[in-house]
Amino acid sequence: MERAVFNVTSVLLLLALVTTLPTKEDWDIYSFHINSTVTSRYATTVITSRVANRMDESKEIEFHVRIPKNAFISKFRMFIDGQLYDGAVKAKEQAQQEYAQAVSSGQSAGMVSSVGRTLEEFKTSVNVAPHKKVTFELTYEELLKRRIGKYELQIHARPMQPVKDFKVDVYIHEKAGISFIKVQGGLSTKDLANAITKTHADKEAWVHFYPTEDQQKTCDSCGEQGMNGDLVVVYDVNRSAAFGDIKKSSDGYFVHHFAPSNLTRISKNVVFIIDQSGSMHGRKIQQTRTALLQILSELAEDDFFGLITFDSEIFHWKRELVQASQENLGSAKEFVKRIKDRGATDINLAVLEGSRMLNAHPREGSASILILLTDGDPTSGVTDLGRIKSNVKEAIAGKFPLYCLGFGYDVNFEFLKTMSLQNDGVARRIYDDSDADIQLRGFYVEVATPLLTDVTMIYLGGTNLTQTNFSQYYDGSEIVVAGQITDNNVETFIPQVVAISWNSKVTFSETNMTEIVSDDHIQRVWAYLTVKQLLEKELQLSGPEKDKVKEEALELSLKYSFVTPLTSMVVTKPQGESTDVLHKPKEGGTDRDEQRSSGRPSAGYFGGGVQFPALRRPMHPGADHGMLFDDLVGMQLVPAPDIDYDMVYFDSPGHSSPTIVTATATTPTTATAPPFHRFLLKAENQSIPLCFDVTGNVRLKLLHSPSRELFVNGELDSVANGGFTKIVIHVKPDLYIDIDVNEIIVRDGQTLTHHTGEEQITAGSVTVIKRNKEVDVATGDIRIVILLHERHGEKFLWPVLRRRPSDNKAEGILALKPAVYEELQQTPSSRLKINGQEVDVGRFGAVDYSIPSPPTGGCWLVSADVALQRPLHDFIV
Repeated sequence: MERAVFNVTSVLLLLALVTTLPTKEDWDIYSFHINSTVTSRYATTVITSRVANRMDESKEIEFHVRIPKNAFISKFRMFIDGQLYDGAVKAKEQAQQEYAQAVSSGQSAGMVSSVGRTLEEFKTSVNVAPHKKVTFELTYEELLKRRIGKYELQIHARPMQPVKDFKVDVYIHEKAGISFIKVQGGLSTKDLANAITKTHADKEAWVHFYPTEDQQKTCDSCGEQGMNGDLVVVYDVNRSAAFGDIKKSSDGYFVHHFAPSNLTRISKNVVFIIDQSGSMHGRKIQQTRTALLQILSELAEDDFFGLITFDSEIFHWKRELVQASQENLGSAKEFVKRIKDRGATDINLAVLEGSRMLNAHPREGSASILILLTDGDPTSGVTDLGRIKSNVKEAIAGKFPLYCLGFGYDVNFEFLKTMSLQNDGVARRIYDDSDADIQLRGFYVEVATPLLTDVTMIYLGGTNLTQTNFSQYYDGSEIVVAGQITDNNVETFIPQVVAISWNSKVTFSETNMTEIVSDDHIQRVWAYLTVKQLLEKELQLSGPEKDKVKEEALELSLKYSFVTPLTSMVVTKPQGESTDVLHKPKEGGTDRDEQRSSGRPSAGYFGGGVQFPALRRPMHPGADHGMLFDDLVGMQLVPAPDIDYDMVYFDSPGHSSPTIVTATATTPTTATAPPFHRFLLKAENQSIPLCFDVTGNVRLKLLHSPSRELFVNGELDSVANGGFTKIVIHVKPDLYIDIDVNEIIVRDGQTLTHHTGEEQITAGSVTVIKRNKEVDVATGDIRIVILLHERHGEKFLWPVLRRRPSDNKAEGILALKPAVYEELQQTPSSRLKINGQEVDVGRFGAVDYSIPSPPTGGCWLVSADVALQRPLHDFIV
């Protein structure tokens, strides 16, 4: 039997969710089981969903789960009419080639995306014959992380219908013994609490959750469509020895859990660096003040602290660190209450000043910590991200960790993550929600009590070790190291931990090797940790070193069948079924984050480089690779004489050359993929421009001119065939102009005005003229025209740069120079040489939305990174 290929890419943490959209009359989930086994903090979870088509006709049945961001998928398979369709993990490039070959017969799109704070979404579907059944089975693995004295195994259930046979079974085995276990979450409330049974017997614990169909309607967020909430199993282990416990496998792998608790806390030196730029306006700045007031109240009297706020300048509470006395804390709280949003964002200046304060106040026997909170990209002072990272690393010089908290979705989280990793810290996203102040305080609590500094994990007779050096160890956390025992010789294996406690060196050692197990569990813990740390290391490197680390991570991902950012899972399906492409979003983000960079050399990529296929349509007889479908509707820009760059959104299905896969709106029976927005880049000395895709409702940097204090950003809509839903112009510290399809909002300092009619608006140095179908914006020698279009009842904006800034120092999509390319070949496939780089391309149609009555034309489709000659995330804010 012929088969199509189904390409899945990765996802991650410990949560599982099943969502089914059709009604129960269409098809029925008659059994849904989640089985999670946790051994030595390593959790393996299997989701099994059995679905029956109760109809007299074939139905598209969807498997839709949400799983943790920190997990690796290791298996996915389907059982259809007695046939097993199993998955195989392959290198992403190889999987993409197989996928591109398979979709030529016509397929539809699937997706994986971030959902909320801890989840990622996995979605696929398959056609099931009348009165037949399908079984989906997904397995993923994760090492649970200890925070504030506990581990959490979180299971999220949302079947969208009551399920007759719904079961969650959790088994935990910890050799050290389980000190406590409890069950929390929304699925433990009301009548659902009666469906939970919990058993705890020293080293083992069992949790069973078997709700009836009636009980599945009774939790706080449940209803006639069944459950929608979390079941969270919380536990910790006994810690009889400060050294912790080591577990060894029969093949020589080991894992060491180190979390001493009976230690004297170390006083700390902490500097808080708080972004007060204009983008922190409103609830963000209020919640930051609330959190800081609470955090200051929790400082110990022997702690020393500093407080800096910044926009385009920095503002000290005091220029040096001071002791956390009641008098100083009271004064600092008054300073916090007066923090107000204003100005731009000079991250470089602020972090360097925080580093200077800590370096100027060395205290023997103390631990220093630098905490940065920001909600945006650097827009003032040094704005080059590479220079900022280099400056910060040089200033800190490995003396203390930098923790970066990214507030909201507009922040460049990858930049913060890299900067933190380079300085022995971590980055954490603070979600712009009603509990943001609690999130901020929660992070602080994790690092509030240092117990050890300069921790070195030593394993004589050990090899292939994961990370062994840690700048600090905090109360309630845990250090985990895995590796191999050389020649599997326990006699020559000597583990030891050396660290600083207060101002003295301490040593922890263990002479007896602990339990030996025969399964491959310990080896998989080692592989999981190694891949995670290699991916973090790769983020910090460049050139050959980066390539080498990436290759190591890929090799391990393939060996252990982990779906990571470097791999994809290929699953065969019956002939004629939809081909789904799913990708792993970046850590800590939503779809907006995932779309910051494509980084791949072929077109049609989504997020981490995964292609979304087009729904193919028949071509005119005799059409070649350069022809369009008969029902193709697209856009192309015809640049005005004085315009270097304009934007195009391409909204149609496209024709596929052998190496090009494009996107289209999905049919009602398939998962909905985010719409592509297509942009066009004028080419120098060529009649056909280049075009590239950006996926989803991201916010783009259109025109930034720091010397003029002018920043223009545009927010793409989430409607297929649309454009921009909003254009935001920020001039100098306190002037904001928001333009959407219905009105113009001007915020000048504390004055807010709304404009809906046709009129001329003057605000500071900016003149805005609103007409029927366009908005004309002028400031200095810059002029931007924003056109209003309507398609299928949906209105959207389209910005066009009519006059460029004379100083040629502006950045952003509108400020780009024309592309330079030459055609190398057109058959059997099209190939261009773009600024010295050879790439495969496809010819597509487009409509020019830069004028009121758009004409049609063609363009060469390439990846965003190729067209821009820079990573796409440089243009996303």
